[in-house]
Amino acid sequence: MHNTDRQFEAAIAQCREVFDKKMNDYGSAWRILRTTSLTDQIYIKANRIRSIEEKAVQKIDEQARDEFIGIVNYSVMALIQLASGGQLRELAHDEALALYNQHIYAAKALMNDKNHDYDEAWRNMRISSYTDIILMKLLRVKQIEDNQGKTLVSEGLEANYADIINYALFALIKIAESESNTG
Repeated sequence: MHNTDRQFEAAIAQCREVFDKKMNDYGSAWRILRTTSLTDQIYIKANRIRSIEEKAVQKIDEQARDEFIGIVNYSVMALIQLASGGQLRELAHDEALALYNQHIYAAKALMNDKNHDYDEAWRNMRISSYTDIILMKLLRVKQIEDNQGKTLVSEGLEANYADIINYALFALIKIAESESNTG
């Protein structure tokens, strides 16, 4: 039996730890990035994962797990940037972590609601499908950004970033499950 909440918490803790350590190393230098730049950073990471999935060979010793963690963290940064209305002020470490927790747990609440309705269908999906969906969501985000945030009937930027977070967390859970089954 799966414990989705426990698995999500473990994946979130993994991502938060990296965010926390990078805040120690770099501070909130990422605050200078516009959301469009953060979208492009997420795209680079998702595209690398897909490239490795298709080629089945990689030349840089950085695992897909690390890229999915980066996707989660850049997506949270994008949500923070959107919520700040473009303010460029630096964030204190504690403030950044509080904002990180606010946005990651809002995404988790969305996952819980969708998980209830979809009955954990994500568990039967392949990691490569998560990668494709993340890339599709990023193309949607880029189109919305190009339209200055205006949509006619579609979800906005925040909902797409939250979905990207959740698909990346699904991938981290599946990677952890496969490692525990082979290790």
